Amino acid sequence: MALRSLSRRLGSRILSYRSSVASLHSHATSFGFQEVKEEEKSKLVGNVFTNVASSYDIMNDVMSGGLHRLWKERLVGKLSPFPGMKHLDVAGGTGDVAFRIYDAVYSVKRRALNKVDEASLEETQIYVCDINPNMLNVGKQRAAERGLRDNKSLVWVEGDAEALSFDDNSMDGYTIAFGIRNVTHIEKALAEAYRVLKRGGRFLCLELSHVDIPIFKDIYDLYSFQVIPNLGELIAGDRESYQYLVESVRKFPPQERFASMIADAGFEKVEYENLVGGVVAIHSAIKL
Repeated sequence: MALRSLSRRLGSRILSYRSSVASLHSHATSFGFQEVKEEEKSKLVGNVFTNVASSYDIMNDVMSGGLHRLWKERLVGKLSPFPGMKHLDVAGGTGDVAFRIYDAVYSVKRRALNKVDEASLEETQIYVCDINPNMLNVGKQRAAERGLRDNKSLVWVEGDAEALSFDDNSMDGYTIAFGIRNVTHIEKALAEAYRVLKRGGRFLCLELSHVDIPIFKDIYDLYSFQVIPNLGELIAGDRESYQYLVESVRKFPPQERFASMIADAGFEKVEYENLVGGVVAIHSAIKL
């Protein structure tokens, strides 16, 4: 009996060890609250955004009460776009941030104040990069509705935040709004942002973040888990994608830790600003 018991314990330990070794070699990562293999995450995230592409903008309006528009304006204000700039907006398929940058550069008031010449305007390049072609198609359609279908300042690129196709030191600015928490390796995305930026280039990230105010946190959690998935089902016919959204926010690094990750990528002057008590945060940094 004792021998049989010992054998069972040893067998249990060996199975446990094998399981832990297997999990190490499978390189698990989070997809919301689920643990999945790294190679599976990009496909799962891709499915989410394929499903929500057509209703993405209206859901942003409904979920945030329209506040996402103000948050994006704040992001672009911190960027301080200028004529002739080369800018990369990653995970920006629907064009929401890119259009704001374009409007800031081409603002009639700004042009009058700064006496901008047409030549520098024509050199402006705003690259909208997204891994999901369905999101890009929504952005292109929105550009057409704005009369910008063939505008040479807006360039639509299908690409991966972790393996950008742009040259080293080629961009004056880099933005990513509500996208970096969806990548498999945040460190790789940050390293790529650093690589493509010129010296003096600005990095700006707008992302759903962590609320620390006790009572507000409880209300926010209740809204996130009880209301948002139901809105997704009602408006987009897709509860699961919006369940993933709220779960992915909880798995994203808190503000201070994400700031440290940006610094570890080589950036200087790393700062962040909480909006609405930390519901969202804007992280900014410079490549020196």
